[in-house]
Amino acid sequence: MSNLWARLARLRVDVSPLRDSRDFRLLFWAGTVFYLGGMVSYVALPYQLYQLTGSNFAVGALGIVELVPLVVFGLYGGALADHVDRRLMLVVTGAAQVLLTAALMANAFLSAPRLWVIYVLGAVLAAASSLQRPSREALLPRVVRHQLIPAAVALSSLGREISGLAGPALGGVLLQWVGVGWCFAIDVTGLTVATALFLALKPYPATDRSNPPSLSGVAEGLRYAMGRKDLLGTYVIDIVAMFMAMPIVLFPALATMVFHAPAMLGLLYSAEGVGALLATASSGWISHVHHHGRAIVIAASAWGASIALAGLMPSLWLVLVCLVAAGAADMLSGLFRSVIWNQTIPDSIRGRLAGIELLSYSVGPLGGQVRAGLVADRWSVRGSITSGGILCVVGVALTASWLHGFWAYDERTDEHAVRERKLRADNAG
Repeated sequence: MSNLWARLARLRVDVSPLRDSRDFRLLFWAGTVFYLGGMVSYVALPYQLYQLTGSNFAVGALGIVELVPLVVFGLYGGALADHVDRRLMLVVTGAAQVLLTAALMANAFLSAPRLWVIYVLGAVLAAASSLQRPSREALLPRVVRHQLIPAAVALSSLGREISGLAGPALGGVLLQWVGVGWCFAIDVTGLTVATALFLALKPYPATDRSNPPSLSGVAEGLRYAMGRKDLLGTYVIDIVAMFMAMPIVLFPALATMVFHAPAMLGLLYSAEGVGALLATASSGWISHVHHHGRAIVIAASAWGASIALAGLMPSLWLVLVCLVAAGAADMLSGLFRSVIWNQTIPDSIRGRLAGIELLSYSVGPLGGQVRAGLVADRWSVRGSITSGGILCVVGVALTASWLHGFWAYDERTDEHAVRERKLRADNAG
């Protein structure tokens, strides 16, 4: 019995970073309320576009207009994160997002919302978010001790997934009873609170200001990432998985046209969050896994398989079960990717690499929205979902075969992990 309790204890999420670091607590709560509001808008925006146009492609086209700002400002935001005070970046870009989301809210409250306003503001919001995210991601290794990085990654993900679960459910209720405008109002509130918490952080100036933001600095970051198979594997596998199997853009059509249950739309958006939350809440075991590359490959394949099954299910409840499994697999993949990034990348280049991570997080899903919308309009909603899941499994397997060294990654012996571990220990001493 004692062995059973010991094993169960290993599953419990480690809350040591919350006790250990004031600034991590601020980042944790800022991230939680930030994502809560963001996930409410995440439900409202595609719903609004679908109601205005009736086109799956029009919903997916938002990803097209967001793509260039994400690429350009994500990379530049990473270069800025390595050169300026990261707290300042969080506050300034947070204030910009408050104003832009307030404009979306004002447009939604019009008797005839302007479609072009949604696309323009979506593109500018993508730019502001892309400028902010590298600084936010690059700050995590500086606010906790090195040995607490896996726990900090898991806790940060837990806060996001709680928001990812509550946000879509709240968004679905608001859409049903008070309309799209109030969804954006919740997002404005969350962004305002998060920005105030960012302001309460202590300053985090760059550790090395010798390389100002420039194309050559961005290129240096890209060369560093491309030169390491472990990092390259984390980026490529995530892009492949999300591009092939990102069904979220189809949820409005799946709920309304396939199952004739629009009131269930919020549950579709929440299901993956339920799986992600379960995976994160029981993530204490991840610190005992050392072959992170293998874990990422297995989890990404499980994501694709679960999405493929979701497209075949005869009832909406079975679809939700598959989406819960998919969300758990995606979260595990994300946790292990984040551990590799935060444990092995030097702080002097961490911002630029966070910009590249942003691309892997964003380009795949945005491209996947376009792919899913086009296939659904030309074939069927179910066909788009299932074919994407199958292509994901095949693509992940081919990527793992191509980057064979990624499968062999071991954080106990990897030269970059060993170097950063020793450097942090020396600095602490």
